[in-house]
Amino acid sequence: MKLRRRKAASVNPEEAIVHRNEFMDIFKYMTEHGHEQLIFRHDQQSGLKAIISIHDSSPGVALGGVRYKAYASEEEAIIDALRLSEAMTYKFAGAGLNHGGAKAVIIKHEGIRSRKEVFKSFGRLVESLQGRFGTGEDVGTNPEDMAVIATETKHVFGIPEALGGEGDPSPITALGVYQGIRAGLEEAFGSDRVAGKVIAIQGCGNVGRHLARYLHEQGGRLVVSDLLEEQAQQTAKEFNATVVNPEQIYEVACDVFAPCALGAILNDRTIPRLKCRIVGGGANNQLSDAVDGRMLHERGILYLPDFIINAGGVIFLTHGLRGRSRAESLEETKNIYHTLKNLIEISKREKIATSEAALMLARRRLAQDKNSFSHQQA
Repeated sequence: MKLRRRKAASVNPEEAIVHRNEFMDIFKYMTEHGHEQLIFRHDQQSGLKAIISIHDSSPGVALGGVRYKAYASEEEAIIDALRLSEAMTYKFAGAGLNHGGAKAVIIKHEGIRSRKEVFKSFGRLVESLQGRFGTGEDVGTNPEDMAVIATETKHVFGIPEALGGEGDPSPITALGVYQGIRAGLEEAFGSDRVAGKVIAIQGCGNVGRHLARYLHEQGGRLVVSDLLEEQAQQTAKEFNATVVNPEQIYEVACDVFAPCALGAILNDRTIPRLKCRIVGGGANNQLSDAVDGRMLHERGILYLPDFIINAGGVIFLTHGLRGRSRAESLEETKNIYHTLKNLIEISKREKIATSEAALMLARRRLAQDKNSFSHQQA
């Protein structure tokens, strides 16, 4: 099976296609990146068009959120699922959690008449996998959607607290990002104080808005942007921020650039435009390519790897599976500060980019997990 691949022609995060070849051999891609399974489901009645990518289940049950988004093409949806599921594997490994990575996308299209029926149908798909895959909130979905999925399967997280679930993980994800930014500030400026620092936040959705709150409370000076102007203006009103348009956010003179929208926004077109000392935010797959992490490093910009800094949400959502209390999971999320400080030291010692150090640590953990699994099976 081959898919067309487009060149990246825009820095708009809604067009996060970063592949540079004209065609993509899907099985070759899965082999090279270690993916196990790609699942498609079309439900004529509800209009569901869903893709689930399971990257690696060897560390444990594969978990990943479900994204509800309009894509320019079905190929883009497939690529999104594949890349995001791989990132989830590294996120769990980097956080020391015994789960594999997965991700689901539901293609939003005009033929869908009932959001509820689409998510009920998706819940039946999750249930059909018999516990191989568990899902939760992601871009375009919310706790209420998780409650609908839960009517069809128990393999779902992030159900509203009023219904006995974990609730929205976004504030916890933002807390981890805030702790990571503090670690970055200490490295770049010798102090982790946020007061007086300028932080440019790209994306004012759930995570971006909560991150703005944490930073504002500590005296940070905020500049924000969002593709939805109303969302940016509301965040600015709440937290005394300056609003710029989505194209200008890359060129804001700031101490920290915090990507909290969609992925693949750090590339050879945007990195030269950055005027910051640190990049750290809640978005997944911020780098369009591995070389972009090295480009940031060579420019002297401290990159706080996405799957490390934004792991707070999965730490919190899986606390029940791991026999941890909510309070213990909050402390684990705060520990992202120390994880990143350690990662920065490794980067300096090994003379490699922080992105490379993060992958090295995650892959080492995965290799240990696979070795342990092999011994258990023997």
